[in-house]
Amino acid sequence: MLKKSSLVLWGVVLFVAWNALILFFLWTRPQSLSDHSHLTEEVIRLAQDAESELERQKDLLQQIYRYSALWSRRKATEAKLHPPVAASAQPSTAVPLSQISPDAVLPVLVIACDRSTVRRCLDKLLHYRPSQERFPIIVSQDCGHDETARVIASYGDAIMHIKQPNLSDIPVPTDHRKFQGYYKIARHYHWALSQVFRTFQYQAAIVVEDDLEVAPDFFEYFQAAFPLLLADPTLWCVSAWNDNGKEQMVDAAHPDLLYRTDFFPGLGWLLLSDLWNELEPKWPKAFWDDWMRQPEQRQGRSCIRPEVSRTMTFGRKGVSHGQFFDQHLKFIKLNDHFVPFSQMDLSYLKKNEYDRSFLDQVYSAPELRVEELQGNRRRELGTVRVQYTTRDSFKAFAKALGVMDDLKSGVPRAGYRGIVSFLYQSRRVYLAPPSDWTGYDPSWS
Repeated sequence: MLKKSSLVLWGVVLFVAWNALILFFLWTRPQSLSDHSHLTEEVIRLAQDAESELERQKDLLQQIYRYSALWSRRKATEAKLHPPVAASAQPSTAVPLSQISPDAVLPVLVIACDRSTVRRCLDKLLHYRPSQERFPIIVSQDCGHDETARVIASYGDAIMHIKQPNLSDIPVPTDHRKFQGYYKIARHYHWALSQVFRTFQYQAAIVVEDDLEVAPDFFEYFQAAFPLLLADPTLWCVSAWNDNGKEQMVDAAHPDLLYRTDFFPGLGWLLLSDLWNELEPKWPKAFWDDWMRQPEQRQGRSCIRPEVSRTMTFGRKGVSHGQFFDQHLKFIKLNDHFVPFSQMDLSYLKKNEYDRSFLDQVYSAPELRVEELQGNRRRELGTVRVQYTTRDSFKAFAKALGVMDDLKSGVPRAGYRGIVSFLYQSRRVYLAPPSDWTGYDPSWS
């Protein structure tokens, strides 16, 4: 990186010298009086061009210096965490998944655009971050919004600020013109994730957006779940979000509860570089999160999600124009108790053990009809199960009980093997298919 910055610096020097020679030649060349006015205009134009070029070179140099600083900090951190081994034992290729350390650096990638309220997101991240070396914060900004850029820059060396260079409009089908924002978001995600995994060569990353506020144990949760993601190939992400996480629907007295889910939640999620290697070549032009929920991408894999969300969104402004925020997102409860996850045994979340235990809990629960549940009857039963058999019955029961009723490729939000777990009138309820369930039907969408 230093060599590259030196080349750029020499390029600037040569550029200035060349323009100085041109100016000297023009000034010293004999001119008639009739040419004097034209010459003055030409000199002014050249000077303005030179100033513009110098500004571009200066900006490039600053980007390179920031990259160099981040790279140096990362190498220093890795050297402390993982002392060097003999040269003959060092791999010549990328680190295999099985050799990634559970203590690897976990950068937080903040996706930003034109919200100057990103300060709220960054303030909480910095307040709760236990280690700058373990959790470097990289803010990737799209949109070229000056006020937001100034807010991000005000944090100095506490964070890394990178800027998505392509701010142009994207050609879209005529019927998708109103979705231009979704195309730009997908382009930004592609660029930002490539910076993290290709330029900076991190082995994993936590992705958040600029309108998310994090819980006190946000970092604790991810660093504890990271080894699980490394060890279980049936997992492909860890998410901080519960789609059905409204206050009255979660057990706030047990914020340590964690689940597997077949629905990709997003909104604060951890992924490995191996997953980006898989997704990058086919990354979609728009609607990246729904694309992630398609069977071709999910490939039967699951995510970890909490009972009580470790993120909440405060961003009413956005491409969805606030409708979903007003109807649902603003009611999600943010966990406010620190849970020492790293001191807990989370192996129960591995697929074989989890399936055995979770399915036994669900299908040993007595079955209750929706109207009985709504009437608060049979309280003595405790945990109960409501069974659905069709797409329409799922949607009807979900709506009646306050659960998110939309399906993506047949998968319900927060669902695992078709089962959605939540609280209703302070009792645990499983909205579940029959016990002989054989898989999701993508036509249920």
